[in-house]
Amino acid sequence: MPIQRNKLLKRIYKWRYKHISQKTFIYILSVVVGLLAGLASVTLKNITFFIEASLEKGIIFSSNQLYFILPIIGLTLVYLYVKYVHKEKLKHAVSSILFSLSKNKANIDAKQMYTQLIIAPLTVGFGGSVGLLGPAVATGAALSSNLGRLFHINSKTRSLLIACASAGAISSIFQSPIAAIIFAVEVFSLDLTMISMLPLLLASISGVLTSYFFMGNEILFNFSITEPFQVKDTLFYVFLGVGTAVASIYFTKMYFGIINLFKPLKSPKYKLLVGGLAIGVMLYFIPPLYGEGFAFINNLLKGDHIQALGKTPLDAYIGNIWVVIALLFGITIFKAVAMTTTLAAGGAGGIFIPTMVMGSALGNVVAKVINNSGLGFSVSESNFTLIGMAGLIAGVQHAPLTAIFLIAEITGGYALFVPLMITASISYIITKNTVDYTIYTRELAESGDLITHNKDQAVLTLMELNTVIETNFKLVHPEMTLGEMLHDSVAKSTRNIFPVVDAEHQFLGIILLDDIREFMFDTNLYSTIKVASFMQKPPEYIYYGQDSMQKVMQKFQDSSAWNLPVVKDGKYMGFVSKSKLLTAYRRELIRFTK
Repeated sequence: MPIQRNKLLKRIYKWRYKHISQKTFIYILSVVVGLLAGLASVTLKNITFFIEASLEKGIIFSSNQLYFILPIIGLTLVYLYVKYVHKEKLKHAVSSILFSLSKNKANIDAKQMYTQLIIAPLTVGFGGSVGLLGPAVATGAALSSNLGRLFHINSKTRSLLIACASAGAISSIFQSPIAAIIFAVEVFSLDLTMISMLPLLLASISGVLTSYFFMGNEILFNFSITEPFQVKDTLFYVFLGVGTAVASIYFTKMYFGIINLFKPLKSPKYKLLVGGLAIGVMLYFIPPLYGEGFAFINNLLKGDHIQALGKTPLDAYIGNIWVVIALLFGITIFKAVAMTTTLAAGGAGGIFIPTMVMGSALGNVVAKVINNSGLGFSVSESNFTLIGMAGLIAGVQHAPLTAIFLIAEITGGYALFVPLMITASISYIITKNTVDYTIYTRELAESGDLITHNKDQAVLTLMELNTVIETNFKLVHPEMTLGEMLHDSVAKSTRNIFPVVDAEHQFLGIILLDDIREFMFDTNLYSTIKVASFMQKPPEYIYYGQDSMQKVMQKFQDSSAWNLPVVKDGKYMGFVSKSKLLTAYRRELIRFTK
């Protein structure tokens, strides 16, 4: 059977190379990738909605309001699947994609094509306070990566196809093809050229058409603008921009704070138990934290905050608008906590949609405070709800253009374009100057594995240290005599530098040919002087597995050295020469900018 399949694939390859140009084939693949990402998104949504509907109809949970115990059940199911089926540690969806682009030549494990389709609905359907966008993007990315490998597509084009998959997924979920393209550019640091633009466009169209085909005219947000932007409200939108910036910084810091809080709990079972109970308590007091939260957003957009808040222990006081404001502000505060706790406890999901929920609550709170301040001001609560979402997306994701165009497409027009630009830009500027990296990128940036729009940094990130290490240096030992060194190493070497190591291969230092030149022809010294007499420390060390290529380049710049030793756990591995490093950099730059 495998032999027949290989023969069939070879026939397809031959036919493709003969009849379809590379450019046309990429366009075809981008359409296919958009379709697959769209199907993944639709599948994720439908499975999740089925689980939620089934649980909602359950007599035990609906009549006794015991839904707050569901997250721990969902997390348990995810834990069992990961332990006995997946058998690998779960990684954050978007961060793992970014790592594969920078360090794994856009190769993604085939298991990722279906894993998120199972564990994300279990997490969200049972009340985990995360979103489905990240899993949809991860699934589409895995499908596109493996499709690219199947057709022997090079790593650069596979990276483009992964970006196309993200565009297709977002376009399908939000039915917003323009924002989907911009997201791929902003988050995956893709250069927006005509070479990348057309595949992204085709994938985005393919994704949104898939959504229309399977979901019909069903939309996430049933909203139309009834109150256009008024210049007199400009200062309030500026204030909202500052508020969403503060919330974005809080969101990011809370995420890493809770993740670090769970680290001492080594056993996944303890994480599951602690996290599940914590989420359950939050759901009991703040029911809208259950699941993704699209119903919450829609109710706020309709102006029905009672329905949005659901049944809470403070129902007796819900007639007081300041109690409503306090509860909505509680959602702003605790959505980040619930989301991160879900992920830290072993759940699977994304942060994009929780960001929108938090932003919608904050925007509505700001509008309600303005309208009930007694100062005679009146603003549109639904508009502020929308623009609050844009402010949080711009701040948390560092993606202001995605935020602007996503909300503009959701509202079906550009009537709110000016306030969107005001709030999103202020939120982004303040957050970017306070928090250098997003939840997606911080760990990658710290390890030097992050690709950015900075071409120099991107090229260095794509380079691998292994490709520039040279090992054709003759080793010497500190107890060797000068005569032994000259006979065994210098005479047989084409290099003018000699690494000194001990019996256990630990790196001790270097000897330069210039250091021994004046003694080379004095045979009286051959048996009396030891190698250790000439040894010196190198101007800098390169630490294998620790130093990023950016740091390696910086060490050459600071030390002015032409060769630097590479060590791993103190053991000698080889040398990196400045000339080879620059040659490799130039080669990678040409490949990157082709």
